[in-house]
Amino acid sequence: MVVVSTRDFRTNQTKYLNLAKAGEHVVLKSRAGNFRIYPEGNDENVVTAPRDLMVELKTALSEVKEAIAGKQILQSADSLFDEL
Repeated sequence: MVVVSTRDFRTNQTKYLNLAKAGEHVVLKSRAGNFRIYPEGNDENVVTAPRDLMVELKTALSEVKEAIAGKQILQSADSLFDEL
């Protein structure tokens, strides 16, 4: 992994972009935070849409309520872990 300051990155952009393209982990460190640089189109680094946790929690709560009412059978913790 290569950690580079914003000043050094501006001076040597081509060098660091080529390193990232070659598979090197390049981290740009600045006052605004740290940023990882990687080539576009690399599927392993694709940022997915954030999960809507409220929707997931409401769905889970509904499933628990149905299980308590006897309308649904919940999965065991072991089977849930197996899915991960």
